[in-house]
Amino acid sequence: MKHGILKGLLLASVFVLATGFGPGDKITVKGSDTMVILAQRWAEKYMGKNNAVSIQVTGGGSGTGISALINGTTDICNASRPMKPSELKKLKERFGTLGVEIPCAKDGLSVYVNENNSVTDLTLQQIKDIYTGKITNWKQVGGKDAKIVLYSRENNSGTYVYFKDNVLKGEDYAPSCQNLPGTAAVVNAIAKDPNGIGYGGAAYGKGIRETKVNGFAPTKENIANGKYPITRYLYMYLRSKPTGAMKAYIDWILSAEGQAVVTAVGYFPVK
Repeated sequence: MKHGILKGLLLASVFVLATGFGPGDKITVKGSDTMVILAQRWAEKYMGKNNAVSIQVTGGGSGTGISALINGTTDICNASRPMKPSELKKLKERFGTLGVEIPCAKDGLSVYVNENNSVTDLTLQQIKDIYTGKITNWKQVGGKDAKIVLYSRENNSGTYVYFKDNVLKGEDYAPSCQNLPGTAAVVNAIAKDPNGIGYGGAAYGKGIRETKVNGFAPTKENIANGKYPITRYLYMYLRSKPTGAMKAYIDWILSAEGQAVVTAVGYFPVK
C-alpha cells in the first residue's frame, strides 16, 4: 500500500516537472479591450490542452490593466500602448522593478465609417484635422454635405492614447467627440450613424467599412511592409521575468500555435 502511495506521488511529481504546472495554477490577465478577445481565445485554447491551469481574462482598458499590475492585482497586463515613464516609476517604487515588456501581436489601427459613406480614403492629415475639429463636414474630404460625427475611446484606453500621440500629434480631441467604453461600442455607433467616424483595432472591423489611409488599406501585406501608416505593437507586461506556469503560458503565446491564434482573431503575428 505504502509503495502504491509513493509511486503515485512520484508520478505526480514527474507530471509537474514535465508540464511546468501544479494543480490549481492560476494566472490573471487584465487590461486592453482591444486585446480582450485575443486574450480570451489564447486562454481557452491553452486551458483546453492544460487542464491543471486556470487563466482568468478581463478587459477594462490598458490604463486599468497597468494600474492593476502596479497594485499587484493582476499577473499579466495587456496593453495596446507602451507603459508611460510615470507608470514605470510607480511600478519600481512598489516592487523594485521596471517590469518586463513582451510584444505579442501587431495591429493596424483602422479608421471606420458607416458602410453607406462614399468616402473611401483619408490622409493622415485629414484624419488629424477631423478629430481636432478643423474639418467638420464630409464634403471637405470628398463626401456628402453632412456634419461629421466623431466617436472615440475613453481616456483610460491605450487606443485613445496611441491615436492622440501618433495621429493627432499630441493635440486635443475636438470637444464634440463622443467617448465610448470600448471599440465594439464605437463600431456599433458608426453602424447606426451614417455620418459617424471612429477608430480601433483591426479585429473589430466587421459590420462597418474601413477607410484606406494615405491610399493603403490595413491589410497584412501593407502593415508588414510599412505602407499602412497607423500600426502598433500589442504588449503583455509582467512585474518580473516569468517562471513556471507563467513562463510556459507566455512561451506558448509566442510559439507558432499561439501566433496562429493572433492571425485567426484578425491581428498580425510578431513571429
